[in-house]
Amino acid sequence: MPTQAKLADEFGVERGAVRQALRILQSEHLLTNASKGAPATVAPEPGRAATGPEAVPQPTMVTLGPRVAAAFAAPHVEIDALCLTSVSLTLAIGEPLRQIHAGRMKPAKVVVRVLLPSRDIPLAFPTPVEDASDDLDVQLRRRWLDQRNAQGQVLRHNLLALRSTHGIDVQVTFRALPFTPPVKLYLLNGTEALFAYYTLTRREVEIGQQRLELYDAPGIQSTLFAFEQGAGLRDTTFVEQSHVWFNALWETISSELTLTT
Repeated sequence: MPTQAKLADEFGVERGAVRQALRILQSEHLLTNASKGAPATVAPEPGRAATGPEAVPQPTMVTLGPRVAAAFAAPHVEIDALCLTSVSLTLAIGEPLRQIHAGRMKPAKVVVRVLLPSRDIPLAFPTPVEDASDDLDVQLRRRWLDQRNAQGQVLRHNLLALRSTHGIDVQVTFRALPFTPPVKLYLLNGTEALFAYYTLTRREVEIGQQRLELYDAPGIQSTLFAFEQGAGLRDTTFVEQSHVWFNALWETISSELTLTT
């Protein structure tokens, strides 16, 4: 990984936001050495998930990457995502980007739409288990917002870079939801829907100089269920209705989202 200083400069955020994002990724076993003086190192890639309608559901961090990589084999890639932050999608995009840079695939067009919670709403989670001071509430909200913005900026930057490096037509758009989504959804090329519940657990985090117990949902560990168009009436209907639902949110109650603090 680049140094913290380079990451902060590249994405226009404070060093503290970078350190916090790296600590979160290390806690999810996606980075190593994030707390040391040297730049963090990407953790070994987890085993790939089996695909197909009969595949056993696996955690998001195992399942999403291979399926997104398969979607990028199409000449026209379309990805819609509804989530709490874009961390899972940002990580999953890494594999197809490596294959594009290695010359093993080259889609002509990539269109990505992402729905994320608005910065202007009270989040249902993450939230303190017990009443916390107003200052802690503000810091907790800032922690989530920094992560939402940083991950979204990385996702957008990495995809838009394909324009100049490979001449690929890329469009990346974010919109804000007026609620905290209880589920996450990924729609791939109009033919596949990947769905997971945000399951709340109790965990401790360090906010400022204090330890705070939260109700939170580790999204990359959420079990991802795959539905494929053509794999039976139930799967086909789920994929179609998921597109209807996503488009309805996109075109009605969502609003413009800017990835800044």
